[in-house]
Amino acid sequence: MLLQGRLLLIAGSDSGGGAGIQADLKTATAFGAYAATAITALTAQDTTGVRAVHPVPPDFIALQIRMALADPGADVIKTGMLGDAATIEAVCAALSDSELPLVADPVMQAKGGAALLAPAALGLLRTLLLPRVTLLTPNLPEAEALTGRTIADVAAMEAAAARLMELGAPAILLKGGHLPGEVVVDILATPAGVEHFTAPRLPGRHTHGTGCTLATAIAAGLAQRLSLRDAVVRARAFVYDAIASAPGFGIGHGPLNHAVWSYFEAPGAAKHPSKKTL
Repeated sequence: MLLQGRLLLIAGSDSGGGAGIQADLKTATAFGAYAATAITALTAQDTTGVRAVHPVPPDFIALQIRMALADPGADVIKTGMLGDAATIEAVCAALSDSELPLVADPVMQAKGGAALLAPAALGLLRTLLLPRVTLLTPNLPEAEALTGRTIADVAAMEAAAARLMELGAPAILLKGGHLPGEVVVDILATPAGVEHFTAPRLPGRHTHGTGCTLATAIAAGLAQRLSLRDAVVRARAFVYDAIASAPGFGIGHGPLNHAVWSYFEAPGAAKHPSKKTL
């Protein structure tokens, strides 16, 4: 596979391999993109939850970013877990001279419930990161925290996305998986309007790393010169198939199958029956 597009992935490490920088790297590879990294924190976790978090010193995070941008360089930046105020300040300062597109997944909580963003850092996420992003990809709890609003239905999702745009983010992909129902609705809000994307809800508990995977898949699409909408459509289809074919590892919230498309597109293999535009 010829590598197309360079990503700088700024995120925490998941020792269980399902989310964080591990999911980011697997996703970048699945899409044929090259990925450099800046690690913001080390976590000790498994599929049942996070046991400990060890933050990386902010100066060292900034050094990783500066070196990666200088060589090998990047076409798109993706951020995930930032953790605390000092990390947000260091990351935003290190990116201050960069005009590269930035896809930001505002990670606040692990799938098992552990907090991954200090409460005191929320304001800096709003004031420093949101105005810098190209696309923000919050789930509903994250959007509620950023906007201070309860999101109970799709209409409230649209209102929250509009508020996030007022706070400085030019485009929002608000993920609706936390709402009840057999159909999951995500909305993409841009200055051109709001578009709804729907998919049947998949059964099962193996959804660890979906947010990291989706944001990195979108970033790969942008690095490969897809439009924002086309990058979102392709990324959503990939995540859907990766959940549908999850390997079932672990006793808690298990990982996705990041190899799903590469496996079914290997020489002589049948196409994945559910690979389609959603």
